[in-house]
Amino acid sequence: MPELPEVETTLRGVLPHLLGRVVTKVEVREPRLRWPVPEEVQLLAGQRITGGKRRAKYLLFAAESGTLLVHLGMSGSLRLTEPGVVLRKHDHVSLHLDSGMELRYHDPRRFGAMLWLTGVPEEHDLLRHLGPEPFDAAFSAGRLMQLSRGKNVAVKLFIMDGKTAVGIGNIYACEALFMAGINPAKAAGKVKKADYERLVVSVREVLLKSIEMGGTTLRDFVREDGQPGYFKQSLRVYGREGEPCLACAKPVLRIVQGQRSTFYCRFCQR
Repeated sequence: MPELPEVETTLRGVLPHLLGRVVTKVEVREPRLRWPVPEEVQLLAGQRITGGKRRAKYLLFAAESGTLLVHLGMSGSLRLTEPGVVLRKHDHVSLHLDSGMELRYHDPRRFGAMLWLTGVPEEHDLLRHLGPEPFDAAFSAGRLMQLSRGKNVAVKLFIMDGKTAVGIGNIYACEALFMAGINPAKAAGKVKKADYERLVVSVREVLLKSIEMGGTTLRDFVREDGQPGYFKQSLRVYGREGEPCLACAKPVLRIVQGQRSTFYCRFCQR
């Protein structure tokens, strides 16, 4: 599933090819995504793309009189193609640009979304209740302490809650908690401020590193084979069940939290 670094990498990969370009045609071949693609997306035709940004795992492409919201869901990706490139089976939506290129939305499982927004995008129902970005000053140990007091929910699930902060997906939560030395099953309300201070630093470090690694593959967004330009992750604990911990050499353990696998070292994470 694309997480924050993958979505940020996608934005950086496609935006230079979109800025200042006019969308000449919006072609919807399969409208049945997570929510039906609304007819209003056709309003984008004839408009110039004026900006683009990421909010959580949503991509927001600003036009002259509205914003196209894109969510990649579990299997979605965006790629730019030259004219005449053969469509793939799950290329559901295409934006034709005045440069001659196409931006194609590909999504085998169709859990993503493409919506047309008017007004301030951040006030849309999908966005207005979201917590701060991990790189914002509002994402702080003080905020985590305030929100977590009295909560028995596991700290890993707490930091993955979009109202606590956005973009801390399963892989990155595991990695950040390992770096901070915090047991993922520990009750959020029992985590000390000093631990949350380390966790804030770790979350930012692992996300920034992943985004930087993704930057080396941005050219993949214009490859004709359609492979998404996501980085090959360098992981310290995630997916390493039974392997030696990189810090103490004891076996890495796996538990299930919120129907997702959690990997950790019980000796290094307290």
